[in-house]
Amino acid sequence: MDADALAARVAQLALAPAPAASDAVPVLSYFFTPKSGSKHPDNADHDLKLVVASIEQAKNLGAAKALAAAVGLKDMRAVSGADLEKLLGRTRDQASPLSLPPSLAPSTLLITSSSLSSAPALSIPSPTDASQQLVLSHADWHKAVLQLKTEGAALKEAEFLLKGVDAPKPAAQKAAGAPAPAGSSAAAKAQAELEGQAGVQLGLTVKKEQAVFGDWYQQVLIKGEMLDYYDISGCYILKPWSYGIWQEIQTWFDRHIKALGVSNAYFPMFVSQTVLEREKDHIEGFAPEVAWVTRAGKSDLDVPIAIRPTSETVMYPYYGKWIRSHRDLPLKLNQWNSVVRWEFKNPQPFLRTREFLWQEGHTAFQTKAEADEEVLQILDLYRRVYEELLAVPVIPGVKSEKEKFAGGLYTTTVEGFIPTTGRGIQGGTSHCLGQNFSKMFNITVEDPANPGGDKLHVWQNSWGLSTRSLGVMVMVHGDDKGLVLPPRVAQLQVVIVPTGITAKTSDELRAKLNDEADRIAKDLVKAGIKAKADLRDGYTPGFKYNDWELKGVPIRLELGPKDLEKQAVLSVRRDTGAKESLPLSDLGSSIPALLETIHGDMLARARAQFDSSIVTVEQWEQLVPALNGNNVVVMPWCEVEECEDKIKDRSAKESVQGAEDERAPSAGAKSLCIPHDQARFGSVEGKTCPQCGEKAKRWTLFGRSY
Repeated sequence: MDADALAARVAQLALAPAPAASDAVPVLSYFFTPKSGSKHPDNADHDLKLVVASIEQAKNLGAAKALAAAVGLKDMRAVSGADLEKLLGRTRDQASPLSLPPSLAPSTLLITSSSLSSAPALSIPSPTDASQQLVLSHADWHKAVLQLKTEGAALKEAEFLLKGVDAPKPAAQKAAGAPAPAGSSAAAKAQAELEGQAGVQLGLTVKKEQAVFGDWYQQVLIKGEMLDYYDISGCYILKPWSYGIWQEIQTWFDRHIKALGVSNAYFPMFVSQTVLEREKDHIEGFAPEVAWVTRAGKSDLDVPIAIRPTSETVMYPYYGKWIRSHRDLPLKLNQWNSVVRWEFKNPQPFLRTREFLWQEGHTAFQTKAEADEEVLQILDLYRRVYEELLAVPVIPGVKSEKEKFAGGLYTTTVEGFIPTTGRGIQGGTSHCLGQNFSKMFNITVEDPANPGGDKLHVWQNSWGLSTRSLGVMVMVHGDDKGLVLPPRVAQLQVVIVPTGITAKTSDELRAKLNDEADRIAKDLVKAGIKAKADLRDGYTPGFKYNDWELKGVPIRLELGPKDLEKQAVLSVRRDTGAKESLPLSDLGSSIPALLETIHGDMLARARAQFDSSIVTVEQWEQLVPALNGNNVVVMPWCEVEECEDKIKDRSAKESVQGAEDERAPSAGAKSLCIPHDQARFGSVEGKTCPQCGEKAKRWTLFGRSY
C-alpha cells in the first residue's frame, strides 16, 4: 500500500470530514477478482483485474455471480482476507474505494449502490488511518467517486435489497418489465455469510495454457495449499497437503525397498572439501551448485565445508571401513533426507529448488550382475510410484553417455511428459556406478574364488527419487479449477458437504443433515477411506465446492434434504465432474470402487495424451515442427555424443517459436532416454540418424525438457 499516494489523493480532493452524524449511512466495500480475460468496461484494450462493490451496511450484496451478470461480467470471485491485506494493507472492514492505490484504478470496476446518491452523508473507513471512520457529505462522496474515474476506474451502479426483504418473484418482475435486483434474499444471505469470513479462498486467475503455464503452476500450488514461499529464493515450505503426499510415497517405497533387503540409515549433511573433490568427474558435475559453509559465528572456518548435493562422497569412505569381506556384501543402505543444490537458473517449486527432499539409496555388490539386477528393480519401483500412486505414465530407459550421472557407469531413468508445454521431465534415476567410486575410496574384498589373490573392487549403485515427483503430478493432472489429486495419495479422498440449507431450514433439519454427514464420514474412515464432513459455519455450499475443487479432493458427496429422504448422496468426481446418486447403505463398497476407477481413468487419460505426443521422426526436417507442436520425438540415433550436441544446437537455432515457458532451459532438443521397450517403435535395422546420417543403434526419445 502506498500511504503517501492515498494521502495525496485525499488532499487533492480537499475532503473535509464531516462531524459524526446520526444520519450518516455506513458503507461496506466488497472486493472481487473477475473471471480471467475480463475487459475494462470503458477500455477493451485493458484487462479488468479488480471489482469493488460499495453498498449500504443495511443491504445484502447478493450472490457474486448474479452481481457480475448485472454489470455485464461473466463471473467473479471474492478476494480472500489474506490477499486483500497483501493488496491494500487493510482488512475488508478497513477498506473502501479510496483505499485503492492510484496505480490499480485503471484496472478496477467500482460498483456502487444506486441509493447511495440520495444519502445525506456516508461513513467509510479512512484511507489514511484504518482505525478511523471518515464521514463524507453527499457531495464529497460524489467527488471521490469521480476522482477514481479520472484515475481510470470504471463506474457502474446496481440495485441492492435491504436485508430481510425478499426479491420480487420472477413472474412479477417480467410483468412489470423491471430488471432483477443483484440478488435474492436467500442468495444474499448466503453470500453475506461467505463474505463475512476472513479466509475466503481466491480461485485461479489464469487458465492452464502454455503462454501462462508458469503462472498457473505457481497459483495452483499456493492456492491449492501445497506450499508457501520462503524468504530465501529457491526455498519453499511444504504444507501438510503436499508433505502428506510425499509421506504416502515414502511409506510405499520404503516398504518395497525393505523387501529387497535395503535398510535405512542417516549420514551427516556436511562433507569436507577434500573428500568431496576425491572423485573428479563427480564433483565437476555438481561444482556450480555446491553450497559452502565458510563461517561459524564471527569466525571464518579454516577449511570450507560443503553441504551435500548428493551423498556418494559422504557415505563411501565409511563403506570402505565397513566392508572387509565378501561376507559383508551386499551392503544396501538408503536415507531419507534433504540435499542442497544452489540452483541459479529461475527456481521453480518442486522442479528446480535449492533444497529438496528425496531418498537416496547406495548399495554395494560383489558382482556387476547383481548390481545390474538391482538397477532395474529400483527403476521399476520408480515407474510404479508414478503410475500406481500418482497416476502419471512414464517411459523407462537409459540415459545417453552425455546425460548419465557424473562419475557413473550408466544411468537409467523414468521420463515423464508435461502436455501443456510439450516438455519431457526426468522422474527418477537409478545409476550403476560401476567400480569407479570403490577404486577412489578403496572399497575392496577378497575374491572368494581366489583367497590370498588380488582384491576385488565392489560394484556400486546409487538411486534417487525426490519431491520433484509432486510437481510432475500437479502439472499433468491439474486443470483450470486447481489441483486434481490422484486418490491413492490424496490426503483427503472424500468430502461430504450438506446442501440445501437456507434461512428457512429448521434447526432440526439442519442438525439432522450435519449429523448424517458426520456419520457418513466416520463410517468411511472406518472402511479405510480418508474422509471428512465439511460442517464449517458461515460458508455457502458453493464456496465449499470451489474450495475443495481447488484443493483437488477426488470425490465430493452432496447431502441435501431430498437425499436424506431417499437415503442417498450425490457423488461428484473431481477429475471429470461426473455425478451419480449413491445409496447410503452401499458407500462402504461403492466409494472404494469409485476411487479405484478414478485412478485408472486419470492414468489412462494421461497415458493416451503422452502416447499421442510421441512423434516418430526419421528426417531432420520433421524434428523442429514436431517439437513446436508440443511433442517429443522418437528417432533412430547413432548414440555419438558429438551428434547429440549438434542436435541440441541445431534444433535450438531452427526453432522459430520454441517453447513459451521462460522457466524451462532451452528450445533445443536433448536426449531424454533410450527406451528399454525398443520393440514398441519397430526395428531400427537399416535406419540412419536424421542429424548425421550414420547408422542408427537404437530408438531414442528427444525433446525439450525441464
